Amino acid sequence: MYPLKLKPAFKDYIWGGNRLKTLFNMESDLDKIAEAWVLSCHKDGESIVANGEYEGLALSQAIEKMGRVCLGTNGQKFDFFPILIKLIDAKDNLSIQVHPDDEYALIVEGEYGKTEMWYIVDCEPGAFLYYGFNREIDKEEFARRIEQNTLLEVLNKVEVKKGDCFFIKAGTIHAIGKGLLVAEIQQNSNTTYRVYDYGRVGKDGKPRELHIDKALQVTELGPAKNYTSADPSTLAECEYFSVKKLNLKGALEIDVDDSSFVSLLSLGGSYTLGDLTVNAGECVFLPAGFGKATLKGNAEILLSRV
Repeated sequence: MYPLKLKPAFKDYIWGGNRLKTLFNMESDLDKIAEAWVLSCHKDGESIVANGEYEGLALSQAIEKMGRVCLGTNGQKFDFFPILIKLIDAKDNLSIQVHPDDEYALIVEGEYGKTEMWYIVDCEPGAFLYYGFNREIDKEEFARRIEQNTLLEVLNKVEVKKGDCFFIKAGTIHAIGKGLLVAEIQQNSNTTYRVYDYGRVGKDGKPRELHIDKALQVTELGPAKNYTSADPSTLAECEYFSVKKLNLKGALEIDVDDSSFVSLLSLGGSYTLGDLTVNAGECVFLPAGFGKATLKGNAEILLSRV
């Protein structure tokens, strides 16, 4: 077992920009990078191993060779690889959207639902996001406001700053606003139900698809409840994932036990892990049971596990 550095899969959605290229030196033939899937076993875009014995393999292929033991006892409880981690560059507003929970998604979409968390890596002055409703509404009002294009009036608009964190439970209506650079840790799912998209058209010149009927069935019709923790280093913890913030200054030892693999996403600075150098924007997969790992350098890191 060794630390697997990963190359991301890229997405060029219409709202994306180029900060992932300029800030993190990510290389892609795409004109813009909306999302970098830095830790992914999803069929819509897999991360690729960049070093060592499994170099060139998709992460899922490397896991198959290592055996499911590398997921840990917690990870092996899931039928599919449990999480997906992204960096998101929103040059423009994302659609107003919602994700279903596991029960609905597994039946209707054949994959997990999507509970997620956002960490604000950077933002332009005045940047904001939508997070739940600003009051309780009923399904009839929800449907009417979608039809009348007045939905934004009842959404909770939150101005954000660098370092803010939001926990978005499945069923919470939400949207990332323009000017935000976000690290997203989520369930391994690509199911999104759009309910409002600012009248935009896709690359084909046609309005992007909305999923109103499904959204009406899965959306929680009230204010969202954010995650709070007594431990300031814990950004979010739920049945699907746990995320901690590491501020590395010098040396730090972490212990990767048999319960879970660990993902390390560097958001700034650089560090070494043995012979491996990890720069901002890069993600490392540590197999469960790896043992003690010493990080050396100066970096801002998100540590995720299940």
